[in-house]
Amino acid sequence: MDRRTVLGLGTAIGASALLAPFTTGDVAEAAAHTPRGLRGRALLPGDPGYAEEIKTYNLVQVPDPGLIIAAETAGDVQIAVRIAAKRGAPIAVLATGHQPSVPIGRDAVLITTRALRGVTVDARRRLARAEAGALWQHVVEKAAPAGLAPLNGSTPIVGVVGYTLGGGLSPTLGRRYGYAADHVRSIDVVTADGRLRTVTAKSDPELFFGLRGGKSNFGVVTAVEFGLFPVTSFYGGSILFAGADAGRLLHAYRRWVRTVPDAMSSSVALMRIPDLPSFPPPLRGQSVASLRIAWSGEAAAGAALVRPLREAAAPIMDMVAEQPYAAFPAIHSDPVDPIPAYERTALLRELSGDTVDALLAAAGPDAPFPITMVEVRHLGGALARPPRHPSAVSHRDAAFTLFIASIAGPDQAAATRAAEAEIIRALRPWSTGGSYINFMSVDEASADAVRHAYRPDVHRRLRHLKRRVDPANLLRLNHNIAPARD
Repeated sequence: MDRRTVLGLGTAIGASALLAPFTTGDVAEAAAHTPRGLRGRALLPGDPGYAEEIKTYNLVQVPDPGLIIAAETAGDVQIAVRIAAKRGAPIAVLATGHQPSVPIGRDAVLITTRALRGVTVDARRRLARAEAGALWQHVVEKAAPAGLAPLNGSTPIVGVVGYTLGGGLSPTLGRRYGYAADHVRSIDVVTADGRLRTVTAKSDPELFFGLRGGKSNFGVVTAVEFGLFPVTSFYGGSILFAGADAGRLLHAYRRWVRTVPDAMSSSVALMRIPDLPSFPPPLRGQSVASLRIAWSGEAAAGAALVRPLREAAAPIMDMVAEQPYAAFPAIHSDPVDPIPAYERTALLRELSGDTVDALLAAAGPDAPFPITMVEVRHLGGALARPPRHPSAVSHRDAAFTLFIASIAGPDQAAATRAAEAEIIRALRPWSTGGSYINFMSVDEASADAVRHAYRPDVHRRLRHLKRRVDPANLLRLNHNIAPARD
């Protein structure tokens, strides 16, 4: 067999699959060049603890790496990156596994960051520092006693770092303060050359730009420092309406969002509640419209603002009230146990009467689709304004996110994906053509899909940054930005 044939075979089956399996020798060699050695664990397929370490939140895609480095220190991350670089192997990173992208196979080195859960809060400077495995619940718990709050996501069990690197769209404080990435002060990151760097707007403006919004394409982040805000409570929660009233609610909502101040964050989700004992009897097996409210001003002013929506139809349940900030998970009530979730997303330029009618026809209570949830989330406010230090976060002119999520087993996967694609198609006339990277799924991991998560000039800039910091594209098991070749 000649060289050309071998290369052709490598292309056909994946060139890295021709590499020999990882061994403990690979780890020992890399660890020997690190002052403190490996503090965490190295796991090969079949080792005790391997199956536990690859567990993810979203069960649609489960990693199957050839080597796991369960990192306990930044030095462990450096060891993992050096092993991958020497072998020319792709690198993947796993904290919670909320956002799978492309398969992680036996050719890959998987770095798990769950043991890196340190969080510190500097109340005087209104800053927090979170390590790569820290969850938002850890930050909220540390910040609340100081009367501060972060720009966290909708669920307490999402990782701080992955969320922030994708922009960080807070459904509680985003419209008031902007994206989480806008308030990052410094980032500790191991780049593809194995170096641990602390990156700031001054030390490396271009890498600082790309890390904030570019996800895991430019290095393995071990810690991030970011701003906190003087918020101790919110007026919010959810108000549930019968599915039959979804139209009245959505038409009232599209008019209402044009009038609200930046301190009001909100969304509406069309949901199909499973017929399970874990749900209250009035909701089981029903289609509902859930209005999600997060007002960070005075409760009385929030109640006055919400009144027109409360009067749009008769609520089934009304759980909007003044609450301590730590109660933020009650707004969305996202599942906390691992699930197989199929997802799609888009950005909308408007929510007009025609948009609402198209949404109801495609995903309303009478639509014959197996969809668990379709959410329209209001953007604008500080989310639309440029940050002090430019970042890769794009499409700030979008007015709403469209996010679709369905819990489905393998036998329902094809029908679910087809239904979600049909909803995306139906709303295309009102789409900006862009996407929010943190909401993108395994079905949106192509190079073309990732390109649409950024403005064209930003995507070109990120590709040139990639060529500088990761020319071999070792960090490609993600929503990948390939190195520029020109």
